[in-house]
Amino acid sequence: MRAIQIINAGGPEVLNPAELPDPEPGPGELLVGVAAAGVNYIDVYQRNGTYPMAMPYVPGLEGAGRVLALGPDVTDFAVGDRVAWVEALGSYAERVTVVADKAVPVPPGVSDEVAAGLLLQGMTAHFLVNDTHPVQHGEDVLVHAAAGGVGLLLTQLAAARGARVIATVSTAEKEELARAAGAADVIRYGEVADLADAVRNLTGGAGVHAAYDSVGRSTFDASLASLRRRGMLVLFGGSSGPVPPVDPMRLNAGGSLFLTRPKLFDYISTPEELRTRATDVFAEVVDGTLDVRIGHRYALADAATAHEDLQGRRTTGKLLLLP
Repeated sequence: MRAIQIINAGGPEVLNPAELPDPEPGPGELLVGVAAAGVNYIDVYQRNGTYPMAMPYVPGLEGAGRVLALGPDVTDFAVGDRVAWVEALGSYAERVTVVADKAVPVPPGVSDEVAAGLLLQGMTAHFLVNDTHPVQHGEDVLVHAAAGGVGLLLTQLAAARGARVIATVSTAEKEELARAAGAADVIRYGEVADLADAVRNLTGGAGVHAAYDSVGRSTFDASLASLRRRGMLVLFGGSSGPVPPVDPMRLNAGGSLFLTRPKLFDYISTPEELRTRATDVFAEVVDGTLDVRIGHRYALADAATAHEDLQGRRTTGKLLLLP
């Protein structure tokens, strides 16, 4: 089969097209033909060594496709079923094995591309607004990188729950996307001298109830300074780099603030929780609450270009590889 293989950690150039043997499903596993694979920042962290990986390996965790074969002891799926997943390393390939307990059925009305473009980032947005900081009607929330894959979905969900979303973006095109997703106000990074002051001016000086920050190093201080008393900074990514160590007294001085660094896999830690959360986000696509924007589609062999575009912040919405 055709796949992307990484032999050594490094930049996008280490994403090498390769011909590899077809995988075989083991007990409790599915063999799936990959229709679309999602490109995510966790793939970048694994590729560049931030998250050390055993080498060599085939990257990619997320995708959607059709079941080709069943391993022993699989009872919940049949050959031909459409499934999606977010925890199957090796998804940058034509075929991948997926643990059956980590697969979710794709409902009618949701295409393979939408399923692959939605699941990881959609469930991330879902737990952020429902569990980490349950967004309430009338709250003010700050969403960084609001035209990105998670940002667009997070903006839609927060706005649907009655929050006023203040979005940050880098360009006029991204501002238009953020507003279409439901952002009430949009701040462009390069057009304000002080981001926290701009946020506070939009909230009558009070600040926001929650700041959702996937950017990290370059926005962390502004996010913290944008919070109202007892506000929460939800740091769920680091596209600009890791945040240096934080003195907890900064939370005290800022007004009894909260800081959390969540990850999706702690919110889908059981098959039941995974299925429930996936069912919810698929339902929100079907009923029109969520519009999944596929920002760009790449051939499998162009995985390096996809990573370059993602890291260069040249993208909006979701990036997909199409084997």
